[in-house]
Amino acid sequence: MDDFEKHKKELMKNPAFRKEYEATRVEFEIARAVIRARLEKGLTQKQLAAKLHTRQSVISRVERANTTPSLSFLKRLATALNTTLQVQFK
Repeated sequence: MDDFEKHKKELMKNPAFRKEYEATRVEFEIARAVIRARLEKGLTQKQLAAKLHTRQSVISRVERANTTPSLSFLKRLATALNTTLQVQFK
């Protein structure tokens, strides 16, 4: 278990944190996936923004989970990162 998972496990013991986490879980999962994919491609936020014909601040908001990106944005993102978009229901 990495440091993030250990810290998250500890925080999840707090009911207020758990409620807020569940309310924003999807945004944070998207943020983590975007950050991981961008770093794997060796791109900065600015470089990725240029590929998407948008501003670096848009990428920053997505990576900070301050927005819920649209499906069309995620499709464009997948294309810019030369990867595929997968959506799952569990």
